[in-house]
Amino acid sequence: MTSRSRSDSSLHARILLVDDNKSGLSARRAILDELGHRTTTASGGEDAIEQFSHGKFDILVTDYRMPKVDGLELIRRVRAVDPAMPIILLSGYVEAYGLDESNTGADIVLPKSANEVAHLIRAVNRLLRRKVTRKPPGRQQTQPTSKRHTAGR
Repeated sequence: MTSRSRSDSSLHARILLVDDNKSGLSARRAILDELGHRTTTASGGEDAIEQFSHGKFDILVTDYRMPKVDGLELIRRVRAVDPAMPIILLSGYVEAYGLDESNTGADIVLPKSANEVAHLIRAVNRLLRRKVTRKPPGRQQTQPTSKRHTAGR
């Protein structure tokens, strides 16, 4: 309850969580729900594609290794529909397979580890702030400059 009152309500998101490991999925969901996010879960890539086609999400968090439709294929399909969708890829194979943002299509790649929860929370917050603040700063900088310029004439 205290975490909700401390967090910025404008940064609450609709998050699609995807993992074929039910324990990991429910643990991530519990944490993100406690922070005030609205999470929808999918037990694999095919289920995620179905959820994505019927709902609106602010962030996709997906596992890498899943049967049938893996994380990379899911990212490819989501990007084909919504190229700007913020995506976090989680994997226990980040180092072994050399997974990173440039070769996966994800915005952030996180290893599954003992520090995963803290990294996931930071990654979600970073993507939400980036999405929320991308346009307004440009507008705010342009208006005061032009007003000052015309006021001085």
